[in-house]
Amino acid sequence: MNKKILIQPTFTVKNALKYLTKTAEKVLLVVDPEECLLGTLTDGDIRRYLLSGGKIEHTIEKVYNPKPIFLLEKDVEIAKELMLKNKIELIPIVDKNRKVKDYFTWTDIFTEKTCHEFISKSLNIPVVVMAGGKGTRLKPFTKILPKPLIPVGDKPIIDIIVNEFRMCGVEKFYLTLNYKGELIETYFNSYKKNFTIEFIREKDFLGTAGSLKLLENIIEDIFIVTNCDVIVKANYADVLSFHKEQGASITILSSIKHYKIPYGVIDFSNGGAVIKIIEKPEYVFTINTGVYVLNKDVLKYIPADSFFNMTDLIQCLLNDKQKVITYPVNEDEYIDIGQWEEYKKALEVFKNLWGF
Repeated sequence: MNKKILIQPTFTVKNALKYLTKTAEKVLLVVDPEECLLGTLTDGDIRRYLLSGGKIEHTIEKVYNPKPIFLLEKDVEIAKELMLKNKIELIPIVDKNRKVKDYFTWTDIFTEKTCHEFISKSLNIPVVVMAGGKGTRLKPFTKILPKPLIPVGDKPIIDIIVNEFRMCGVEKFYLTLNYKGELIETYFNSYKKNFTIEFIREKDFLGTAGSLKLLENIIEDIFIVTNCDVIVKANYADVLSFHKEQGASITILSSIKHYKIPYGVIDFSNGGAVIKIIEKPEYVFTINTGVYVLNKDVLKYIPADSFFNMTDLIQCLLNDKQKVITYPVNEDEYIDIGQWEEYKKALEVFKNLWGF
């Protein structure tokens, strides 16, 4: 049994997030000092806590689920039944004193395809991939290939993005193209597909949102937009439900990121008098991943044939008192290959956590 998933209720939310990042599982088991089961903690529990105004520095005592489902014996069939019925990804196995002895995960029992099918309902909305940029941060690679065709393992990043959404049941894709767009189009036309893809060409470079205006008379309702250099492994059915329940115009998928300053940080007052030195402090930020859920109505805010970024669109919505919300995911569920350093890190993450 991997004891890295065992944590105690005195852990902070920040430390729990680190554990979720380090372990391959999506569930932590909350135990007492004798490793007796107290509850379970998922990224969904943490997300709900943070969205309700909870602080990341606080302990998980009021965050975890104190009524977990568990087994008293290692029975695969019962575990399978409970997982399907309750849509849970991990079931602990305990003894008569509730001491944790082992656990079942989805991957122990089901295939990867089955995991996706049961964890995430089929999405009946289109996905727009913004694939028209020059990829200047990845030169000289992008002098030859457009950024969406940069390989990760034996596949281009655009293929991995599409496949991730296909596993969620997405059947309709729009790719906005510009720089070396003919290579991207040729790639997708070179093999037989079990999904529909439509190419939208912008005449000029229109920023990270400008080309969405070209879809105003095509898109019928809610849709997803993703940059072509990021992957977010989220339960998109849950994201979509959250978007609708909140009555949002746009939902920004965000990622909780940990940054450690490799120096001692000095806090000082007027005249240079040192108050304190914080040795290698760590900060937590919620950053924009570049993946969004949008209502069709927001397209009216985008000017035609103009350079317009997603940040411009969001600001227009905020200025007009429209509801803009965020759906945070954990650090290991977000991969960015937009610049060389991030690309090299991403290759390691793909290899270690995602199996590419």
